Amino acid sequence: MKKTYSNLNNVSNKKSFQDMRKWQKERRNKTKDLSENIPQYPNKRIQELKENRSRTSYTWIGHSTFLIQLNGLNILTDPVWAKRMGFQKRLTEPGIPLEELPEIDAVVISHGHYDHLDFRTLKKLKGNPQYFVPVGMKSLFAKKGYHNVIEMSWWERAEYKGIHVHFVPAQHWTRRTLTDMNTSHWGGWIFQTAGETFYFVGDTGYFSGFKEIAERFTIDMVFMPIGAYEPEWFMADSHISPEDSVKAFIELEAKQFVPMHYGAYRLADDTGPEALERLVQAWEKQELPKEQLQILLIGETVML
Repeated sequence: MKKTYSNLNNVSNKKSFQDMRKWQKERRNKTKDLSENIPQYPNKRIQELKENRSRTSYTWIGHSTFLIQLNGLNILTDPVWAKRMGFQKRLTEPGIPLEELPEIDAVVISHGHYDHLDFRTLKKLKGNPQYFVPVGMKSLFAKKGYHNVIEMSWWERAEYKGIHVHFVPAQHWTRRTLTDMNTSHWGGWIFQTAGETFYFVGDTGYFSGFKEIAERFTIDMVFMPIGAYEPEWFMADSHISPEDSVKAFIELEAKQFVPMHYGAYRLADDTGPEALERLVQAWEKQELPKEQLQILLIGETVML
């Protein structure tokens, strides 16, 4: 029997068939405006990104996918260029075409859900990336022909070409087939250099782990999910709401907040614009400095 993994404090994400029916009934009674989507950035810096091996940068590709350039390396988070997710078409095009990416040095995977791990995307990446994956996932990568893989458990650290890569907890679950539920773990990734610390949260509900992460790390930039939270009675254990993402940011004592995990796929009942509106309202309610919230358009690059 395969080992299975769990959340801190054994928080369960399991939902019953009755819960699913209740959600579907609620969804049928909702009217949502799906015509408005998150816009593309008009002046993309694709050629500059291809040539850059010295400056720190991050580019939002869409959903949970970022190209992070750090310490001269090109790092991808949860690379997914898929045009569909289940029966739903992708709502927005990826910010950079897959074939326009520079050679990739490292890829981190937060967990095995299809909107975070797409092997058809990985197959098309340029270069020979080092993959960092949660414990329990290495065998799947080996079956797919990927052997340059480092598997990590919560709080473990690896060093890669001058960057410390840490795997930290999240509150979620995972499944790719009918028989593999929670047979690999889930979490976030922290990248540390001598001068910068970036935290890619992955997919998570609000949980006590944010406080523990704050005790261990001084975080400059946090890439925080804000979408797929509605209905909250169903989603809260697995997907953080915009309001709780702000609460988590305060607990992390991070310097910058970059929202993600919204606007590309319709995974729940909320829309991308709704998630952003609630985020901004929560930010203003907490009277946080405007300059600490960095809302990116799709394909937008920040060069530091």
